[in-house]
Amino acid sequence: MTPRYQRVLLKISGEALLGEQPFGIDPKVLNRLATELSEVAKAGVQLAVVVGGGNIFRGKQAKDLNIDQATGDYMGMLATLMNALALQVALEKQDVEVRVMSGLNIRAIAEPYIRRRAVRHLEKGRIVIFAAGTGNPYFTTDTAAALRAAEIGAEIILKATKVDGVYEKDPVKFKDAKRYERLSYIEILQKQLKVMDATAVSLCMDNHLPIIVFNIMTPGNIKKVIWGEPVGTMVC
Repeated sequence: MTPRYQRVLLKISGEALLGEQPFGIDPKVLNRLATELSEVAKAGVQLAVVVGGGNIFRGKQAKDLNIDQATGDYMGMLATLMNALALQVALEKQDVEVRVMSGLNIRAIAEPYIRRRAVRHLEKGRIVIFAAGTGNPYFTTDTAAALRAAEIGAEIILKATKVDGVYEKDPVKFKDAKRYERLSYIEILQKQLKVMDATAVSLCMDNHLPIIVFNIMTPGNIKKVIWGEPVGTMVC
């Protein structure tokens, strides 16, 4: 069985790295993700990753600290860099070549983001981790994922969450919540479903980039999605 997609962008939320912890990175979760991602990369799939920073710093904290949004967003970007470096180390222990590329210029720990260089890394079989969002405040990591996916010519965005797809309402609060198997971009925007922010969804729609929303906490799901098995919710 061969992979259905040859070049993908995986968006991992910072909260996914929490595991059962209230803050930071759960080593078990990090190592499991590294094992699964390395398996995918070794199968020949060109893999780019955008990682969030919500496990370390969130916008609500900036408001509580009376920090303006721009500064708070930059702090969040630095949190994504911390997660990216942790994932890089975990992946390298799996004998995979990894490059962290940052939207912010921090040359001591990451390469600056250059589109052609990122594509070249992917072609050489390296996993590329995009950190620090777009490098600009007021843009979410979801928007950064959509932008980077379009720039590198990814076939699909894999939106990794803690739930097994997109629901009509919060499945944690409402046990009767219905899960969608397939949605259009317009339905996402009209129903205001919390898949990605409107800017990210619009960017995917304009560039005909499909999105699969799936549960990353279930072991093996990353490979299943990339191999084309029916997992999660497809947005196209």
